[in-house]
Amino acid sequence: MSGIIPAPIAQQPWKVIFLLCIIAGFGVVVLYSAAGGSMSPWASRHAIRFGVFLVMALVLSRFSENVFKFFTFPVYVVIALMLLGVELIGAVGGGSQRWLDLGLIRIQPSELMKPAIILAVARFYDLLPIGQIRTWGAIWPALLLMGIPASLVLLQPDLGTTLTILAGGMAVAFLAGLPLRLFVIGAAAMAVIAPLAYFFGLEEYQQRRVTTFINPENDPLGAGYHITQSKIAIGSGGMTGKGYLNGSQSHLDYLPEGHTDFVFATMAEEWGLIGGFAVIFAFFLLLRWGFGLAVNAKTRFSKLVAAGLSTTIFFYIAINLMMVMGLAPVVGIPLPFLSYGGSSMMTIMICIGVLMSIDREMKQKRRSTLS
Repeated sequence: MSGIIPAPIAQQPWKVIFLLCIIAGFGVVVLYSAAGGSMSPWASRHAIRFGVFLVMALVLSRFSENVFKFFTFPVYVVIALMLLGVELIGAVGGGSQRWLDLGLIRIQPSELMKPAIILAVARFYDLLPIGQIRTWGAIWPALLLMGIPASLVLLQPDLGTTLTILAGGMAVAFLAGLPLRLFVIGAAAMAVIAPLAYFFGLEEYQQRRVTTFINPENDPLGAGYHITQSKIAIGSGGMTGKGYLNGSQSHLDYLPEGHTDFVFATMAEEWGLIGGFAVIFAFFLLLRWGFGLAVNAKTRFSKLVAAGLSTTIFFYIAINLMMVMGLAPVVGIPLPFLSYGGSSMMTIMICIGVLMSIDREMKQKRRSTLS
C-alpha cells in the first residue's frame, strides 16, 4: 500500500483526524438543536470553520521541527506586539478590549499566545544546557516569557486566558526539570497572595464569579444564574436524556450561552449521562494520543512541545466541564470542537497541527531506523 498511497497522505494520523471529525460533527448536531432545529446561525458556521482549520492543521503538520524552532521566538514577539496593540487600538466587545480589527478579519491575539507560549518556553529549555536547569538562569527568562503576555492579557481584562497562558508555560517548565520545591513555594505564595488579589486585583464582576462559585444558590437569579441553570440542565437529562431537540432549558432560553461556554449542558440535557460519557471518552482518546507523543518523542523540544500543547487542550476540557458542573468559577473557556467560536477552535487546531507534525516526524524516523 505504501507504493500506491502518496507518502504525505499515508503519514497523516488518520485515526486522530477521524476522531476530530466525530467530535466536531457531534458539535454540529448539538448546535443544530441549540438553534431550535436550524443550521443557522451556529451549526453551519461551526462546520465550515472546522473544515478550514483542519486544512490549516494539515498544512502545519508538514512543517519540520527545525521550522518550528526557527520561527518560535519571532512569532512570540509578533503576538506580544499584537497584545500591546490591543491595549492601544483594540476593539471593544462584551465590555472587554480583546480584539484587533484588521478590516478583513478580527483577531484575538490572546488566543494565539496560548500555543505560542508553549513553543517559546519549550524552545528556551531546549537551548538551555541540562546542567543549568537548577540555576537561577533557568527560571527568570521563562518567567519573563510568561509574565509579559500574561500581564497584557490581564489588562484586557481576561482572567481565564491569563491563567491558561501561565498554566501552559508552567507545565512546560515543570516537565523541563525545574525543582519541585519551586512550584510548592509558588503555590504557597499564591495562597497567601490570593486574598489580596481578590480584594485589590480583580474587577467587581470577577469577584462575583468567585463568590458565586462558592455559593451559586445565594443569588440564583443574578450572578449564580448561569451555574444554577447549567446544573439543572445536566441533572434533568438523567441517564439517557430528554431526547434530541427536546431540551427545555436551552430551547426556552433558560440556559445562557448554551451554544458556547455551556454547550455541554445543552448536550447533556438531550443526550444524558451516556452522551456526556461518550464526549469525555472521545476527549480521553485525543489526550492519550497527545501525551503519548510526549512520552515517545525523540528530541527534548518535541517532548516539551507535545506535553505542553496536550496540557493546554486538557485545561480547555477540564476547566469547561468543571465550570458547567459548578466545580469551578465561570471563566469563559469554551469546550473544544463543541462550543461555537472561531478563536478557540483556531487555537486548538494549531495545537493539533503541531502535534501532527511531531507524529509525522516520529513515524519517518521509525521507518528510517527499520530500513
